[in-house]
Amino acid sequence: MKILVTGGTGLVGARLLPRLLDAGHDCRALVRPGRELPPGITPVEGDLLQPDRLPDALDGVDAVVHLAALFRTDDVEGIRRVNLEGTRNLIAATKAAAPEARLVMASTSLVYGTTGVRPAREDDPLEATDAYPASKIAAEAELRASGLTWSILRLGFVYGDGDGHIDAVPDLIPRMSWHPARALAVVHHRDVAQMVELSLTGATDGRIVNVVADASATIGELAGIAGSEIPSSDEPLEHPWSGHLDTSTARALGFRATVPTVYDAQRDGIL
Repeated sequence: MKILVTGGTGLVGARLLPRLLDAGHDCRALVRPGRELPPGITPVEGDLLQPDRLPDALDGVDAVVHLAALFRTDDVEGIRRVNLEGTRNLIAATKAAAPEARLVMASTSLVYGTTGVRPAREDDPLEATDAYPASKIAAEAELRASGLTWSILRLGFVYGDGDGHIDAVPDLIPRMSWHPARALAVVHHRDVAQMVELSLTGATDGRIVNVVADASATIGELAGIAGSEIPSSDEPLEHPWSGHLDTSTARALGFRATVPTVYDAQRDGIL
């Protein structure tokens, strides 16, 4: 299968592309000038905010895996432009250049906000107002209304393969005002790849799917794994179901997390 990946040099894309290549796919990645890609992956220079460059990248593809996103920045307008306008541009270009292609978009578990009363399901109302998840909610709506063959993967906190994501958690605690007992839905890069592969078969067409491990991890646990002192708090956790996602949709499609918990990843040396 000929696949275009956006965000191929990012945290998720850089680890997904070699796995897609190993699975036998013909992979190309939309990259900015000067960015390096692993051998065997075809670079196509372009930018989601430069729509005139997109048709060449899409020529002849069977599927698009849309990972490109901007987050963890105070540039609210930049987040909106990249995540929403960039997605709009990609949708328009795909409809024009590769209308039969399957478009698989990575979204985020953060779209559910923090006020849930049980593990979040894909059809729950979306309440997030922070810039990044709000931009993803809007981008999801654009894709669902596009008329393309689409699927949306709501990824948990992606980690593993030496990406340093867990190591960043202690520095994020004061910035995000996170309670140490707050849970984060997590998913290892191996299982992101597993679900993307499943999506490329058409199994998730027209679906939104939560993609997370069997167990969430608390902020305190992640800080401890990162080698920091586990923070403490005598304040009650206001929304104890926040960060827990229902995985019944993914399971019904045949997904089983190969890395069930962060402690399994730690034991196996794949953090």
